[in-house]
Amino acid sequence: MNDIINLQTFGSVFVTLLVIMDPPGALPIFLALTSSLTQKQKVAAARRASLVALGVIVLFAVFGQQILTYLHISLPALQGAGGLLLLLVALQLLTGSEQEQHADAGVNVALVPLGTPLLAGPGAIVATMLQVKRADAVGDYLAVAAGLVATMFVVWLFFRFASQVHRVLKDSGTVLVTRIAGLLLSAIAVQMVADSIRAFVTGTA
Repeated sequence: MNDIINLQTFGSVFVTLLVIMDPPGALPIFLALTSSLTQKQKVAAARRASLVALGVIVLFAVFGQQILTYLHISLPALQGAGGLLLLLVALQLLTGSEQEQHADAGVNVALVPLGTPLLAGPGAIVATMLQVKRADAVGDYLAVAAGLVATMFVVWLFFRFASQVHRVLKDSGTVLVTRIAGLLLSAIAVQMVADSIRAFVTGTA
């Protein structure tokens, strides 16, 4: 199999993306954003969030550099925009207003912010683009693709069985997790914006 797929590249892509996407860390955010949805909608949201993230990352892996160059957008600018969007979501989680916002949203929360920029954020996009850039053989490209698919499968598993976690936590536990998730998500968002500003200041944009 190593002749067909570069296992070293596969392992590198899989571990890197898994750490960046952090499915256990994203699980409380998923629970918070889908708390007003039915079980069927939660399952659909889990599937759609994973597919959206997969599609966005594949799109940028194949056409990312051309898209950013054509629109005159730097990677730090993309990172800053993603951070600001996540910060808005984090504030909703902290204040409890996510219930009103997503009560009639169906599974649209799977698109934004779950699919992107939480899962398919600047970190995952850039990491995949760099792996594709380094690839110089068919086995490398297959390894990047397999690593990405494997990572998204793990993410889907975490989201798919989020309801079991909710049953354990009960409503009060879920509210507590929601507030903690909002705090953590706001920290992630601020870090993304700070990294973006640092890149601009140091001239690496």
